[in-house]
Amino acid sequence: MIGIYLSGTGNTKHCVEKITGLLDKTAATVPLESADVIEQIKSNGTIVFGYPTQFSNAPYMVRDFINKHRLLWKNKKILCVATMGAFSGDGAGCTARLFKKYGAIILGGVHIKMPDSVCDSKLLKKSIKKNREIIRQADKKIEFVVEQIKHGKYPKDGITLISHIAGLFGQRLWFYKKTAGYTDKLKISTGCIGCGLCASLCPMKNISVKNNRAVADGKCTMCYRCISRCPQKAITLLGDEIVEQCRYEKYC
Repeated sequence: MIGIYLSGTGNTKHCVEKITGLLDKTAATVPLESADVIEQIKSNGTIVFGYPTQFSNAPYMVRDFINKHRLLWKNKKILCVATMGAFSGDGAGCTARLFKKYGAIILGGVHIKMPDSVCDSKLLKKSIKKNREIIRQADKKIEFVVEQIKHGKYPKDGITLISHIAGLFGQRLWFYKKTAGYTDKLKISTGCIGCGLCASLCPMKNISVKNNRAVADGKCTMCYRCISRCPQKAITLLGDEIVEQCRYEKYC
């Protein structure tokens, strides 16, 4: 077994590590951008695959990876894990359908509510106390799900027809352009000091430092990793200013 994840602010990393660890203490977990992720996939038959949902869709980096490496998935057993701030619809189903198209065996889907990670919007913001409670409830769900799996019962979050309709009409159709590909909307203000932290963190290698200032290319996957970690709060995406930098460890 292997756990694979895309995680911007640590939410999905935590969930995949916890699920994988409870199912198999010897199993490794690796980020999607890891240099050895392909070899890890090749050498493991069962995969816990996690990512944050964006407008009831999987991040484009995730879908692009699955499509580009379509030959990897045949006969792989996959549990799709989608984290969300509020609503997911068929968040897990968005990758489950792709994996199944390429011959994978879908074990199930898990939706896990975690603290909001969109740093430049006031929407969904909660107190640290409330976010800690969200994580506590998430951990309880994970423990319950794992116990069910150990008894052969896999969850079906996001992979039913009803979920598909809910995700499609709930958000995805209305915000399709935001998730149709990578975005070039990442904004870096004059407050940037060119420290290079964002460039080192970006899973897409979309940011570089030129003339002592960070510069974004057009392949942002909206993970919010750079935005949540910028010491100057100089990077935004959906909004124009930082409301709160959100990271999983802040609530632990």
